[in-house]
Amino acid sequence: MDANRWNTLAVTSPGSNAGNSLTAANLAISIAMELNRGALLVDANFQNPGICELFGIKDETGLSDYLLNDAPLNEVLINPGIDRLEILPAGKEGFNSSEMLRSPKMIQLINELKTCYPARIVLFDLPPLLSQADALGFSPLVDCVLLVIDEGHTKTEELKQAASLLKEMNVLGTVLNKASDNKIKYRNND
Repeated sequence: MDANRWNTLAVTSPGSNAGNSLTAANLAISIAMELNRGALLVDANFQNPGICELFGIKDETGLSDYLLNDAPLNEVLINPGIDRLEILPAGKEGFNSSEMLRSPKMIQLINELKTCYPARIVLFDLPPLLSQADALGFSPLVDCVLLVIDEGHTKTEELKQAASLLKEMNVLGTVLNKASDNKIKYRNND
């Protein structure tokens, strides 16, 4: 990301329960632990927000309140008690989540977050790519995408479909989640 001067990252998965929220949270914490870097974790999964639950914090207001009700950004950001990490909860459930994520106000927010804090990585936790239009519509607005795959759950066809949908975007890579070494077979090339 540094080599390309990217600082916005969407985290999604082909299907549900792959662990993308946990992956996004762990990545945000890891980034915040770096001395010269900060992280902002945005819960952009309006239908099934999970970031606040992972941190054990209450999410009374958040991104939806900022987008729909003009709540000031500084009033909806939460510090979870980790230096250099802030969380922007999803807020109240949005009925038109795809429209909210592609709204001019959201685009303005992304651009502001990209330029105001160049040393901060902004991670957007998105819903699954194949079950809602939100992730696919939102992904082109950020610099790159990280795809989380559940070893025991994600089907090959789902992965192929997700890769096809993301072919025009900067895919940073994939995370193989829930992998167990007893399922991995090593091949000896001798």
